[in-house]
Amino acid sequence: MNNPRGPGDLIVRIDVAATALFAVTAITAAILFDGVAMTIAAVVALVLFFVGIAAFLWSFWNAVQRSRGEQVAVTQLYLLAGGVAPRSVRAPMLIALAVQCAVALVTAISRPNSPDGSPGNSLALGVLVPLFGFGMNGLWAAFHGRYRDRVSKNESTTDQNESHG
Repeated sequence: MNNPRGPGDLIVRIDVAATALFAVTAITAAILFDGVAMTIAAVVALVLFFVGIAAFLWSFWNAVQRSRGEQVAVTQLYLLAGGVAPRSVRAPMLIALAVQCAVALVTAISRPNSPDGSPGNSLALGVLVPLFGFGMNGLWAAFHGRYRDRVSKNESTTDQNESHG
């Protein structure tokens, strides 16, 4: 069965695939709790965090440019709220963000100490990963989201301050 691709489909697929990779590496590291698995999980978490920062900033920049002519809200941009994205995009992306948050929290709490007994371990880096999800949501919404046009001053119905200069 051939599934037609919509705008921004690549962003959704990258978000879901990266979330799966994070979940597998973080859960494996929490279960095995050895150096190699924890290192891999830490590297994956850090890469996703830094990609998320770049995606977040890129999406914010693009949204600011669009906001000159359209009404762009932060909740629309990063939580895909207000009809900015169709359900076929919004559902997998918000589920991916929820999975990122849940896996990060559960794996960080499940092993509060390093293998040598010292407090903290590399699994705590997973709490940075949800920035990837927010960044990907923002990228999709900034490039493919549907927003209402901004009402210009001439079209506004509240011109009461116009005569005040």
